[in-house]
Amino acid sequence: MKFSIVITTYNRLSLLRRAIASSLAQTVPCEVIVIDDCSSDDTEAYVRSLGDRVLYHRNATNQGHSAAVNLGVQKASGDWIKPLDDDDYLAPDCLEGMLAAIAQRPEAVICSCQAAQVNEQEVELSRTRRVGTRDSFYVPQEDIHYGMLLEWLPFGTPAQVAFRRDAFLQSGGWDSSLDTNCDDIDSWIRIAQYGDAIFLNRCLAYRTVWPQAYNRRFPVQKRFETNLLMKQKIYQAVSDKHRQQVPPFAAIHNYLRLHWSLVALKQRQLGPAIALMGPAIASWPAWQLLLQARAGGAKAAAKSAQTIQQIPLLPSSPGPAAALGSGNGE
Repeated sequence: MKFSIVITTYNRLSLLRRAIASSLAQTVPCEVIVIDDCSSDDTEAYVRSLGDRVLYHRNATNQGHSAAVNLGVQKASGDWIKPLDDDDYLAPDCLEGMLAAIAQRPEAVICSCQAAQVNEQEVELSRTRRVGTRDSFYVPQEDIHYGMLLEWLPFGTPAQVAFRRDAFLQSGGWDSSLDTNCDDIDSWIRIAQYGDAIFLNRCLAYRTVWPQAYNRRFPVQKRFETNLLMKQKIYQAVSDKHRQQVPPFAAIHNYLRLHWSLVALKQRQLGPAIALMGPAIASWPAWQLLLQARAGGAKAAAKSAQTIQQIPLLPSSPGPAAALGSGNGE
């Protein structure tokens, strides 16, 4: 089994250096690909200076983030793809940990780990929450979308996720109409139709939180609309096994209104907050979903374990991947 790391970049050489360095420092052999979306800085000169350690492609014109990811996957020779934005980076044993888990569940098509949120000085601000009650487990395909719908199984950002190349291609790749606004989540929804999902409660990646992040360009209303679209897609993909337990979509719609109105209030955008909240303020089912989502942590993990199969993966040995079953979440 071979991994390819696909790094997409555009005019952020100072950050790209770190992403490439973390990829070349992996404890298992892998292919490293950089897709340069027509940068005007010194990106090309730097990456070419690395020689054959990195496969480099420069777009003749700026195609956008989603198209860059699609091109990188097409050029990759690995069975599994680890996407990486240029402002994020990996722990040295990221691929080793994922490979050890994937080897135990060949039916898996997607794998997610915890990530540390860091600032521009690489100071850790927080970590993505643990998923489920085990340190490493897989979820059968028929349970995935139900867990995604109720936010019990958040795959997270590209820094956290790896996927099987054939499933990605079969799913149609990333949708450029969603460029940097849930194009990743949209892809996870479709990839998860083709097999099982692995979750590792272990921090193997680092995601930079900074004002210039692409997804911060979108107004709250636009982010709400895209989030609603993602929920509609997940709702339609829920298996018959869980169909009777799924809340009415009207409740989910109103829950999202409440969530994004609170986001707007936090950003001191009173007008958008009032517009978003609207009739949702009187929806008790929506408030229940909001409170359930805000509870998170152990309560959400326990609730999900009652409904969704979380089948443990055994710890591996020797080497760093043995920490899969260590119980420390690291």
